[in-house]
Amino acid sequence: MSTIRVQRDAFDPGAEINGFCARNAMSGGIANFIGQMRDFRGPNRAEGETVATMALEHYPGMAERELEALVDDAKARWPLDDVLVIHRVGPLIPGDAIVMVATATAHRSEAFAACEFIMDWLKTRAPFWKKETGAQGETWVEARASDDTRAAQWENKQTR
Repeated sequence: MSTIRVQRDAFDPGAEINGFCARNAMSGGIANFIGQMRDFRGPNRAEGETVATMALEHYPGMAERELEALVDDAKARWPLDDVLVIHRVGPLIPGDAIVMVATATAHRSEAFAACEFIMDWLKTRAPFWKKETGAQGETWVEARASDDTRAAQWENKQTR
């Protein structure tokens, strides 16, 4: 089972986790990640530039197909009972939940690994584009080399 949603509307991470846990009551391990919009760009808040808003764009239809392929890949790598992927698009402000990934399987190590795999792929290869606005104006966000390195670790990793 899997649920993939690309949406403009805000979502309640607590309610999503509760629903996911309820429908996977027999799974031994459930892992999740919630990504929120930061109020800064850079290595940390003290050294970074303030960000007031962000606009997330996507290619409708293509984004959903890519996410489905990603979930299929995760299911081929780990014996997953369920996967939930929610990704926001449109205007966001600091503190807004942007993305949520939850995985359910028999064991925690597989749930953690699958959740991490999906997030690493989302950060580098999913067809979403971010434009941040702050005191310095508008800036399109580029993928960081460290994100590419994390995603590359999965290229040759055998998981089953």
